[in-house]
Amino acid sequence: MICSVASGKGGTGKTTVAVSLALSLKEKEVVQFIDSDVEGPNAHLFLRPDIISSQEVFLPVPEIDEEQCTHCGLCAEVCAYNALAVLPDQVLVFPELCHGCGGCTLLCPQKAIREKGLRIGLIHQGRLPQLDFLQGRLDVGLPLSPPVIRELKKLISPDKTVIIDSPPGTSCPAVESMKGSDFVLLVTEPTPFGLNDLKLTVDTLKKLHLPSGVVINRSEPAHDRLIEEYCHQEKIPVLMKIPFDRGIAHAYSEGQSLVEYKPSLRDEFRSLWTKIKELSR
Repeated sequence: MICSVASGKGGTGKTTVAVSLALSLKEKEVVQFIDSDVEGPNAHLFLRPDIISSQEVFLPVPEIDEEQCTHCGLCAEVCAYNALAVLPDQVLVFPELCHGCGGCTLLCPQKAIREKGLRIGLIHQGRLPQLDFLQGRLDVGLPLSPPVIRELKKLISPDKTVIIDSPPGTSCPAVESMKGSDFVLLVTEPTPFGLNDLKLTVDTLKKLHLPSGVVINRSEPAHDRLIEEYCHQEKIPVLMKIPFDRGIAHAYSEGQSLVEYKPSLRDEFRSLWTKIKELSR
């Protein structure tokens, strides 16, 4: 089973929940943890895996054979991202804009375009007892997270319990990460900002046709109704509440996971997983 842990914005406690869920389950199941927040991965700070291998991720970008090219301009016409500009005597390629779709190479009538690999990131593989760790990391200064996430997800083990720590938000990286999941666990906070971004994520999941449930982090009874009323209206179950506790923030700042700080919460996270499996059927 594949469960993505997502949030409408950063700072809601998404990684806290994903890490705590994985650590609680690994005593009962073989878990594969995937940190697909490739622009700012940080789950390794809490899981502390032994990194056993790394592999580079490359994006296929066009390279022009000027001897073959007739400067017809078709390649620039088919490029939706303006990664090619055809001048009377040369073709300019802007690799940082290319999405590696291969359309220009496929449609060039003179077969004057070949593809070369542009490194855009790394994938690290690590290990803990009963837990396999995968992390993607986008190279600094590059805007193309989805190709790294796609390569990362190719390493998913279907025979394991898979927890994906998704990028925050509802843009392409988050969608790419959540696609193909059996369930999406949404982490939010009981504030107007939290509610607004939760709504955006729920709208996205409706288009992806993915089942979901909510965890309210920094829960306070006086404020939780803001989230609960919306979830009731949308028929989305609130599966767990994590209380507002200054000690949790202090433990987080020292690289300590939630279930290390409060071991009693392991049973709550296992109960959360039971609910997730029931809802994903």
